[in-house]
Formats: sequence, C-alpha cells, structure tokens
Amino acid sequence: MKSLFTSMLAVSTVLAGVSYASAEERTAIRIGLTVSSTGPYAVASQSGERGIGIWVDDVNARGGIELDGKKYPVELVKRDDRSDKQLVARVYESLITEEKVDALIAPFSSTLVGVAAPTVESRGGFMVSWAGSSDQLFQQGYKNIVSVTAQASQIPVTSIALASQLGVKKLAVVSIDEPFPASAASAAKKMAEEAGIEVVLFEHYAKGTRDFSILLQKAQAAGADGFYSSSYDADLIPMLRQMREREIDFSYNYMLYGSSPAVLETGPDADYIFSHTQFDANVNWPVTDGLATKEFLAAYGKLYPNAAYPADFQTALAYGAGVILEKSIATANSVEPQKLKQAALDFSANTIIVSGEFKIDETGFQRGMTPIVLQKQPNGLQIVAPEEVKTADPVYPIPAWSSR
Repeated sequence: MKSLFTSMLAVSTVLAGVSYASAEERTAIRIGLTVSSTGPYAVASQSGERGIGIWVDDVNARGGIELDGKKYPVELVKRDDRSDKQLVARVYESLITEEKVDALIAPFSSTLVGVAAPTVESRGGFMVSWAGSSDQLFQQGYKNIVSVTAQASQIPVTSIALASQLGVKKLAVVSIDEPFPASAASAAKKMAEEAGIEVVLFEHYAKGTRDFSILLQKAQAAGADGFYSSSYDADLIPMLRQMREREIDFSYNYMLYGSSPAVLETGPDADYIFSHTQFDANVNWPVTDGLATKEFLAAYGKLYPNAAYPADFQTALAYGAGVILEKSIATANSVEPQKLKQAALDFSANTIIVSGEFKIDETGFQRGMTPIVLQKQPNGLQIVAPEEVKTADPVYPIPAWSSR
C-alpha cells in the first residue's frame, strides 16, 4: 500500500506553488512536520503520522479550518528527518523560510524536538509537540511551543503510586542516557523516595547498549524487588530476554514502553510487565474537541486497514496535536505565533481530547494528562491504574521465570 508519507509528500509538492502563488490569495492552511522513515524513531514516528492523517481527513471532511470567516483545507507539508538530529534543524528551517508553512507539528522524540524547537522559535514559528516529553524542553524560554503529551516529570505519578500501594520496598531505576527517558527516571526516583521506597540502584546506560546483564545483576544484588526501566522498546527486548535467560526476577517490573507492539511481539517475555500509555481503547475521557475514542478507532480502521499495528498512544497524541492546532487557529482567528500561543492558553484546562485533558502553563508545559498503567496479563493488556479507569487488578508479585 502506498504510504501516507509518500502520497502526502507528492500532494504538498504539487500544491506548494498554488497556495502561495499570491500573497493575497490563500487556498489552504499549510502545516509543516517531519516523519522518520528510518532510524530508531521510525516505528513511533510513523504511528504518529497516522494519527495526524486521521486529523487531516476529519478536518477537511468538515470543510477545513475557519480563518477570517472562510474555511480552508489543511495541507500537510511533510519531510523525512531519518531520525537524524542534524537533518531536523535544516528541515524545520526550510519549512518555515522556504515552504512558508502557517504552523508546525513537532517530530517524534524529545531528542529531535529539542533540535527543532530553537529553530522554530528563532524563525518565528508556532509548533505543537506530541512526543517531546523532556521537562528541559520547556525550561529554555520558548514562547511559541506547546505540548499535548504528559511531560517526563509527570509520567511516573501513577506507576510509582501503584508500586507503593502494592508494597514495593526497594526499587532499581535505570534509563537510557537521553533527555526524555533520563528525566522520567529522575522523576521516578524522587517520587519513589517520597513514597518511602528505597532506591537501591539509579543508573543511566549509554545509547547503543545491548548487553544489560551486568546492570540487571547489580539490581538483583542490591536486593531490588522492583525494577523501573525508562527505556525505548529496542532496549527492552534484549533486557527482557536477558532477565529470562538469567532468571532475574522482580516482583514489580515496570518498563515505560513495555506495551509497544515490538515488545509485545516477544511473546511470553513480555508477560506481566507493567507499562505506560496515554491512550487505551477502554478509556473514554469526556472529549470536548475532536473525535472520541470509538470514533477515533473507527477512523483508524477506515484509513489504515492494512497497518501493521493498531492505533496506540503515539497515534492518539499526534492526532491530538492536530486537534489543538486546529482549535488554536480557530480561536485566535489567526496564524500569528503569539496569537496561537495565547489562544492555547485561553482554552487550556477547558479542553479534553482523546488522550485526556489539555492543560498547559505559560511555558507550554503539559500538566493535565493522567498517565495510565497497563499490565500484560494472560488475557491481554489490562489497565491496572488509575483506579477510576482500571479494567483488572494487577498481578503482583509477578510470577518467577521458573514457574511460568
């Protein structure tokens, strides 16, 4: 099936000369973004791309976004960033200065957003981030960037509260040495200690690590009954395999991306793992803007019947970025960055999208979304926290490898 990336890139190339043929004549609202076709962020980035595709299809079916009393269709201008930091800065500058897009949607990962953000800010753009969860992004003084994803320091709230409730006494916290995972790990350590859980190991490992045996053995030797990994799915797969091979058991094993399709495809290795999400088919927030859960999933099935993976939280967050961008433009009746930021602040705390509450502070930092904890149980993924949306009780302690 021809990819959305390829088809939309072709469309944007054709329309680029049309929309701006005359400074006085607008034919579309042009939104710029990058997608990773290759590299470590490709799977998650393309999942987000499908979410943005749902938004574009929906908004254009409604006639577009109203601006100055007239509705204009959304036109995506997509470029490939290949998960490359050096490329991201050049591409986002080009989207603003050459393509002259009206607003932007951020790339995937705090690493790439951290490169795109200063470029967008210095070139006078407005950007909505759906995957830049590092707290540091919103400590740089950027004026025109807002987030629709729970930030790193907010993500451990539910999972650490659950660990405390279950009776975890000693916790090992590890993460890859990258901005977002490291921020989440630091927040988890702080919250665990505040909850009375002793953190017996706190360690960052280098990007590219594939042998985690020493790290796992250190956690075991320290007496940890809980293991908390803030790592991407590519690292979790060998980490789980090495746990099983060495029969290293933890009563509570939380892995941030443990419910990603790639990890779940490992089969029994992923059983009983606790993990994070910001979207689940069984959670129905009282949506005020955009599609609700049922409609969102139906749209995904219609647009992507042959997708390798179902809609996940990356899909939902990227879709939400489009919804917030649409509401910002409509509320401000403008595409001027400062007005878009003010509009987002004005409707903050009064807007709920498919992934939860949109609530930002003056920096654009997202504070409203409630992290959800999943556990892979014998009958599939179950929501085990927070209490108000859970679908099953947690299985705790996790069965030992030798008894599975």
